[in-house]
Amino acid sequence: MLLDGASLWFRAFHALPEKMTAPDGRPVNAVRGFLDMIAALVTREHPHRLVVCLDLSWRPTFRTDLIPSYKAHRVADAAGDGSEEVPDTLTPQVDMIMNVLAAAGISTAGAEGCEADDVIGTLAHTEAVDPVVVVSGDRDLLQVVADDPVPVRVLYVGRGLAKAEMYGPAEVAERYDVPTSDPGSAYAEMAILRGDPSDGLPGVAGIGEKTASKLLQAFGTLDELERVAATTADKRISTRQRTSLKAAADYLSAARTVVFVRTDAEIISSGDDRLPSEPADPAALADLIEELGIGSAVSRLGKALGWQFP
Repeated sequence: MLLDGASLWFRAFHALPEKMTAPDGRPVNAVRGFLDMIAALVTREHPHRLVVCLDLSWRPTFRTDLIPSYKAHRVADAAGDGSEEVPDTLTPQVDMIMNVLAAAGISTAGAEGCEADDVIGTLAHTEAVDPVVVVSGDRDLLQVVADDPVPVRVLYVGRGLAKAEMYGPAEVAERYDVPTSDPGSAYAEMAILRGDPSDGLPGVAGIGEKTASKLLQAFGTLDELERVAATTADKRISTRQRTSLKAAADYLSAARTVVFVRTDAEIISSGDDRLPSEPADPAALADLIEELGIGSAVSRLGKALGWQFP
């Protein structure tokens, strides 16, 4: 199981009230909510390996060099210091979460200059033994679904864990009406064509989601669509669409690198990704329970993991 860390603790933060505090008054709503998410996911899916995937760079240079507008509206200030706009009371809770995960023995992983999506893409792509479940509230990760060499599924939690939807290649193809030959890649190509305001991707003028899926169904891939639009007068492409595709050639070239997750990131892991049968550092975890007042959340996590703790 690969967890999109920031996606999930942002959701935990906004789902629970900030009046959930440590004994010293600091909010711990994201900490408690994130631990409860892990407990619920372990109970639901029964993984024996789990990695919390991290953004070591939430807006990587290799993407912004190609499309400067990528996530630009999320930068914290007008000067653009490169940091993401995060609620003041969430930022310190991320450190708390990392401390709890380390004491519990739950693996984390990142990659220098990369987003969590790239970590997930790499770990999913290189897994050759176990089925993979990716958990995220970001539809961009639907591109990683696969059946071979192992099943890779995405548990989309954008509407909350209670309404989570499991996607594999068949579900992505059906839901978004993209070619069945490689629905994950087709989904990413559809996103390139339609654009995504939430990520600062302009898309191709006049091509929305339905038109994008129709064109991909007709031509199979973005490469073939561009080739036909540039070299023929195929009637399946309107004159307006052909003009827009030609005008967007530079964007379409750059967007492939920006939208597709990496599958070759150099992963930095905290250690063994097998679910811990007991806390890695019981004393440190006990101290965090006392300091943060998270005993009930840790207890639920421990129950899900089969711990005899405390």
